[in-house]
Amino acid sequence: GDLFDPPVGSRERKLADNLHGLEIDPEAAADDYLDGVKRNLRGLVRPALYEAVDRQMDQARLAPGAMEAALLERVAALMVEDTDRYDQVIFDTAPTGHTLRLLELPEVMSAWTEGMLGHQQQAQHLGGLLARLGGRGDDPSSMDSPRHDDQGGRIREILLARRRLFYQARLRLQDVTHTAFVLVLTPERLPILESAKALKILARFRVPVAALVVNRVLPAEADGAFLAERREQEASRLAEIDRRFGHLDRWRLPLLARDIQGL
Repeated sequence: GDLFDPPVGSRERKLADNLHGLEIDPEAAADDYLDGVKRNLRGLVRPALYEAVDRQMDQARLAPGAMEAALLERVAALMVEDTDRYDQVIFDTAPTGHTLRLLELPEVMSAWTEGMLGHQQQAQHLGGLLARLGGRGDDPSSMDSPRHDDQGGRIREILLARRRLFYQARLRLQDVTHTAFVLVLTPERLPILESAKALKILARFRVPVAALVVNRVLPAEADGAFLAERREQEASRLAEIDRRFGHLDRWRLPLLARDIQGL
């Protein structure tokens, strides 16, 4: 939305011929994800536990990584489910560090899902043993009831669907015939160092990198008139900064002939 000017929300919007935009709001994605979890859990517990489920999910909303997990699930769904509708899908990702953490999340989430599936299988096995031993007291058959079997099956299917989504997204991400990263940097020391680190991490995850875009390079024909025009535009931008952020202290640092390095 900031780039193309018209508001772009979480639903696809036509921006021009052959161009649609969609903007993922991490907070909204987290809310949608947790609302879905609430709905699934409400179908798996007694009504008396609904309030406790909602309270736990509201607390999970504030847990570290909740937004990243929800964001990753949204991105993965777009990668896996929607790519057949377009010739190209371009993700303008967050700064490098955030993007690399997203790349690590599929493995973390897959491990978590595997653990949950293991616990669920153990719980079903234990439930069957308790039922045979009459461990439910007043209703020995309740653990073997169709409702219990249905609940276990639904939990397993939810976890398996999530695992499949992350697995398919990872395959698509690593498929050189479908996907490539393009790193964008400016010709300055810190962006160069950051990009070098990013390339090493992307190689570790076997994510193909197609190219670098080097941005804001002074053209060879830059002369007095060129710099004068840049200075005129810069003056309007500085005035906009003063207008927008007048309530804050503002420090202006000059563009230097060379990168800042050392003391």
